[in-house]
Amino acid sequence: MKPNTIKTKLKVYSYIVIALLTVLAARLAIVQFFHQQLYQTQAKENRIRLVAVKAPRGEIYDRKGKILAANELVYTLSLSYLGLSGQDTVVNSLVKLMQSYYPEIDNQFIEEKIKLQKYRLFEPVIVVRDIPWELVVKLEENRQILPGVAITVEPLRSYPEAALAGHVLGYIHSINAEELARSEGKYSINSLIGKAGIEKQYEKELRGSDGARRVEVDAKGRPVRELLTMEPTPGNNLYLTLDMEMQKVLEKSMDEVLAQLQEKYPKAKVGSAVVINVKTGEILAMTSRPGLNPDDWKGNLSDERASYYYPSGKYDPMNPGAEVNRALQESYPPGSTFKPVTGMAALEKEAMDPLRDSVNCAGRYWIAPRIKCTGVHGNVNYYAGMAHSCNTYFQEMGRRAGKDEIIKVARELGLGSKTGIDLPDESSGLLPTPEWKKKVNVPILNSRYENLIKDLDAKYESLQRGVTDEEELKKLQRKKQQEKNKIDAEHDSRYRFDTVWQDYDTFNMSIGQGGNDYTVLQLANYVATIANGGYLMKPHVMARVVSDKGKVLNTTKPEVVHEADIKPPTIAETRRAMLAVAEPGGTAYFLFAHFPETIRVAAKTGTAETSRQGDNPKKDFHGVFVAFAPFDDPEIAFAGVIEYGYSGGSSAGLVARDVFEHYFGIKDHLAEEKALEATAASSENQVDPNQTGEIDPSARPR
Repeated sequence: MKPNTIKTKLKVYSYIVIALLTVLAARLAIVQFFHQQLYQTQAKENRIRLVAVKAPRGEIYDRKGKILAANELVYTLSLSYLGLSGQDTVVNSLVKLMQSYYPEIDNQFIEEKIKLQKYRLFEPVIVVRDIPWELVVKLEENRQILPGVAITVEPLRSYPEAALAGHVLGYIHSINAEELARSEGKYSINSLIGKAGIEKQYEKELRGSDGARRVEVDAKGRPVRELLTMEPTPGNNLYLTLDMEMQKVLEKSMDEVLAQLQEKYPKAKVGSAVVINVKTGEILAMTSRPGLNPDDWKGNLSDERASYYYPSGKYDPMNPGAEVNRALQESYPPGSTFKPVTGMAALEKEAMDPLRDSVNCAGRYWIAPRIKCTGVHGNVNYYAGMAHSCNTYFQEMGRRAGKDEIIKVARELGLGSKTGIDLPDESSGLLPTPEWKKKVNVPILNSRYENLIKDLDAKYESLQRGVTDEEELKKLQRKKQQEKNKIDAEHDSRYRFDTVWQDYDTFNMSIGQGGNDYTVLQLANYVATIANGGYLMKPHVMARVVSDKGKVLNTTKPEVVHEADIKPPTIAETRRAMLAVAEPGGTAYFLFAHFPETIRVAAKTGTAETSRQGDNPKKDFHGVFVAFAPFDDPEIAFAGVIEYGYSGGSSAGLVARDVFEHYFGIKDHLAEEKALEATAASSENQVDPNQTGEIDPSARPR
């Protein structure tokens, strides 16, 4: 190559290098003199991490201060997506280390977690909460192959009494997208929130406010020092009206009675009951079976537990599902427990004298559809009719009172309407009325009519196809019109009958059947209203809200919804009639015969047709029972239903007996449990002379 050519090329390269150096120098000058503050701020932000500090959820106590829902410190495993180096490799390593502890967690499980959080990857991706200490050690030992994997300590809900009052307490679970959108920034994608029961109803009071820690990290994201901590604000504590002892007795008795009944009635797997203070509306105990364990819901439900709570397909009495609180979210025909309403309606109408007027029961009512009685009772008055649960007597009282008076009294006692209890998802039940009957049956009848006409049109369209003879076509048209006239006449007849209230509707309603459908809570409150002289109270489970500093923030006071528009003598006579049920000759006498004279019980038994499709109307009955005591100065009321329990007295009545025995000190149904607890406490208090007093460094942060 010629020297001149080489010199030219070198000169060009020199100019290019000089130009690049000039640009670089200019850029450095701009950064140094004009963007210094910006890049200093960014550098600081890169070495400062903001770590959320979870607020402890407010604790829940019973009326005597015994804890029902607390918090425990647990280890939480999460992924910092921005810190992941080689996501697939890290996830593979993590899954292998977790396999023996969580076989259900695989690569797809973790990738789904990341995918769900794809728009909020600046937040840690929670993989699993409450991991065992042994796994914590294993993960820390393999820290070098797990960049982006974090283990933090945070408070998590715990339930010291396991499933006790599970449906009342409810549960917490992961927030969903809809809830997060409504939260106005108060929650993150990893938040756990109340989904049912008290946990849902009082979420605002319980949740608290998260804090934060500012932590300085090195280039590899490892913490160097803590700069500033903003402490979290714990949620408020709740004190409930529940009595833990009463709750234990109620649940223990319900489980024992269900187990006993299943030997004879295999479908008797479902029961619910409520115990209420008749003067204040306080719920002292409430249960629903199958039971709910709030601890099941803090993570992902296993297939087995999901099937337990949410069985697939149509309702199966042998696998009923456990998620629903049947004491207030399910409704049932009340059967004979409705008869006090019918009696009061007749008294209000002045259609009978409770002592002097009698009805002769020959085993069935004498007016069509001649509904059978529970026996042949002969001449019975109000007290004997109630004591023997005589269908004939109360059908006659229903006829005398009339539907309007029965409906009025039922409404005054709160039946067919939500009670307003401070628990979510309460059902309103159903009080049948002429308007309801028409509203329900008109669409059914119209749909049936339309289908018959469609079938008729299709039938004659097929018959007329290919027919060309005019006479034959006219003949077919006449036959079609005749059949249509027959359908129209039948429809008109059924329409008049099925949409207009009939006498048999009154007779069925009078004995608690027909369209009657009420929650167990409504039945308890209705009986409490009779017991307290006519004051319909608003039931509640919250007693007071207390801050974490011990300051009382709110107290629930007894609230009268209204005073029933029923004459005091009417209520008094009905109370006496219900007392006869638990006296010699009454259907509940065998339950309370051993009670002292100072604690007399007023009650009503019920054997209710299930009205479920496929059930045998001669064999399948729900057992329903209501009661209050003491008769002279009522304190508590009870209502309970056991599905397929057949008779109220021999099913839910047994539960009521146990609850009343314990409440009034007649029998301690927790004596054995208390003895075991005392023995355990005595053993714990014995000092081991070899004990050093040192704390095990491997102990979990509970």
